[in-house]
Amino acid sequence: MLELAILGFLYEAPLHGYELRKRITALTGHVRPVGESTLYPAIKRLEKAGLLARETQPGVGAAPRHVLTLTDEGRAELLRRLAEPEQLEITDENRWFTLLAFLRHLSEPKLQAAVLRRRLSFLEEPASFFYDGERPLAAEELDDPFRSGILVVARATSAAELKWLRTTLRTLES
Repeated sequence: MLELAILGFLYEAPLHGYELRKRITALTGHVRPVGESTLYPAIKRLEKAGLLARETQPGVGAAPRHVLTLTDEGRAELLRRLAEPEQLEITDENRWFTLLAFLRHLSEPKLQAAVLRRRLSFLEEPASFFYDGERPLAAEELDDPFRSGILVVARATSAAELKWLRTTLRTLES
């Protein structure tokens, strides 16, 4: 998720580490705060893989700034990850939102629609956070109001996303 966010934001514009961290935190920070101890090792991995380039520029004050840009390989890797996301990026809501934040960079509506179809297929499968054996339980079947609340909120969220997915797919496929 972090690497995808780094590639996605740098696809849009070169950034220095501090600005990149602010943007990633705005996108995912409420769920997974991004600290320097996770961001900078990820940047170094991507740089070592040839996906990022670093340029030192004079800073506003005395310290120089390191501006990061995507290489051609980095741009290609982002597009590959967007077009061929791993299953966890489809099923995990937080990873899905990160993927969705950059899906517009795929220029072909057909490729965008294929990713959305995978998410739609996942959401259409009956599921619950709570089961009776193999059978998913509905909110109405639970005696616990708090567990029931989880299911009510999840159902409403899923309904809204399903509606959005179907509408967006019709637009992309027309």
